[in-house]
This record gives sequence, structure tokens and C-alpha cells, in this order.
Amino acid sequence: MKRQAFHFHLPPGLIAQHPAPDRDGARLLVVDPVDRSIRHRAIRDLPELVPPGTLCVPNDVKVRHARLLLRRAGGGAGEALLLRALPDGFEALVRPGARLKPGKEAMVVDPATGEVLAELRVEAALEEGLRRVRVLGPRGDLDWDAVDRIGRMPLPPYIAHPAGEEDEARYQTVFRADQGEAVAAPTAGLHFTDGLIAALRDRGCLWHPVRLHVGLGTFRPMTAEDLADHVMHEERYEIPEATAEALEPVLRARTRPLLAVGTTSLRTLEAAWDGAALKRGGSTRLFIQPGYRLRTADLLLTNFHLPESTLFVLVSALLGVELAQAAYAEAIREQYRFFSYGDAMLILNARP
Repeated sequence: MKRQAFHFHLPPGLIAQHPAPDRDGARLLVVDPVDRSIRHRAIRDLPELVPPGTLCVPNDVKVRHARLLLRRAGGGAGEALLLRALPDGFEALVRPGARLKPGKEAMVVDPATGEVLAELRVEAALEEGLRRVRVLGPRGDLDWDAVDRIGRMPLPPYIAHPAGEEDEARYQTVFRADQGEAVAAPTAGLHFTDGLIAALRDRGCLWHPVRLHVGLGTFRPMTAEDLADHVMHEERYEIPEATAEALEPVLRARTRPLLAVGTTSLRTLEAAWDGAALKRGGSTRLFIQPGYRLRTADLLLTNFHLPESTLFVLVSALLGVELAQAAYAEAIREQYRFFSYGDAMLILNARP
């Protein structure tokens, strides 16, 4: 299929720049590919929309302060987005790439004060235009915990304001783990409060997190004209033993419905399930597109995604391209808020 089939016009005013006042205050578009119905509800209605006893599978990864602002030799500005830790540094996306080639150095600076916080050294060029870098403090190489103290929250480029206090709180899920190296939030999970999770549990729903370390595979735009030519960037995942033990009998016998909270959770489940067991960890380049048949989740909760993105392609795989385009057109007509801080969609009967 051609990338153009997944294009739609989104008025810029519908791109949410800030979260809703309350985490669970978002609107919810409920779409059923079986009867092709589209309904308007709210995130707070989720406990009455999912079947009692549903297994809810969120991504509990921690978003790291992975964005480093740089001052290059000579005074020019730059930026590094750290994607994952390597044995000898970090995999990073750097800008300007033409200036930050192997052998170059730059200072990590506080944009408000100009204070030098660390040194970034570009060690090697990697595939896909990436770099291997080291981030150095007075005592040597910094790890993720040290980077968290000097970096900034990696808000997506369509959010125009610099990361601030509001984003520190709201660009993380309330159920996040202390571990992980995500460089983008699993945005469907941002809607959940402790109260909403408790209401789901009151309905007999169980909470079993997985962890996908969100990187370029999730958010890098497609450039190939044909979907068959797009290669996903590799992302790591982990499935805790308790989650695997709870999900495996259900996946084998289909005794209870399963809700994937977000596309990253769905891709993790699909990558890990071999028909008999869940791998406890691994990496994936899975690209879910029309023609793919789900083997795990029965429902998907997800935010609204960019035109011509792999995530809108995923939604189209579950709904069919025609219904996906119709649902997004309805959301645009009704002024739903889009992207990371926006409203959400619940897809019912996702697994044929």
C-alpha cells in the first residue's frame, strides 16, 4: 500500500499543546469495526465500556530526560536526543548532524543560564544517521540517572513550548516504573489516574503491565512511498514474570478479553507471543499494517496519531483504512484534541 492512503488534513489548532486539566478528563471516540459504529464518550466511562474481567495491559516505561541542549565549539547551538544506553555510551540522534560528526565535542548547557552541565563527545557514526556518544561529567561517563538530572523532558516537536513543570508531571504516567529508557511517553497511559484504575479493578479488570522502551521505531516518520519499504527502528521490550503468568493461560484459551493500553503495549504483546508463550524480553521491529491479524488484544486504547505515521497505519490495520479515515474525520469535525496531550480512541473487537 502507498503512504498517501494514510494521509488526512489536520487543522493545526487541534494539536493539543497542553494536557487536559484532569488526566481522566479527555474525550473518547469509541469505534467498533464489526458494526462500524462510532460513538462519543469520555475516558472516565472506560470502566463501563470494557467487559467486566478485562485484562488491562499498559506500558509502564519511564520517560527519561533524554533531550540535551548543546553549545558547539565556536558557539553554535545543537541538540542530542539520547535513545538508549550502549555498553560504551548512548545511541543518539544529534542535530546538526553535519556539524556533530565523529570526533566532535560539544558542551551540554542549561538554556536559561548558559551553565555547562556536562560534555558530549561524538564517538562513532551508526546506521540511520544516528551517533554513538558519551556524556561526561567531572567524574566520568554519566548513566541514565545522571542524565535525568541535567536533561530535559523530550516533548515531541509538534508541542511548541519548552518542557516545564506541567510536563514534568503530565508527560509521565502515574503507574510508571523506576526503570526504562523511553524517549517518548506511552501516551494512552497518560489518561489514567489511581481512581480510574481502581474503578476498573472494581469491575473485575486486572492490571498487568509490560514495558517497551519507546524509541525511534514508535515515532520516526515514514519516508518511503510504499509501506513495504519502511523499516522500523528496533525497540527493546520486557514482560515481567507475573504479567506473563497471568496472560499466557488467557491467550491460550481466550477466556477473558484483553485491553492493550496503547500501541506500544499492543506491539509488545504481538512481538512476544509465539502462540504458546510470551517471551520475557527481546527486541522488535514489528510494523502492524493492513493485512496483519492480531493474535493477542481484543481492544485497544490509543490517542490520535499523525497523518502518514506508522501508528495511524496500525489503527487502519485494526479498523480498515476506510473506517479509520471516517473515524478520524469524525474526530476532526467534533474538534477532538490530537496527539500526545490529546483525546483518545477505544477500538472494540480489534481481534477478528
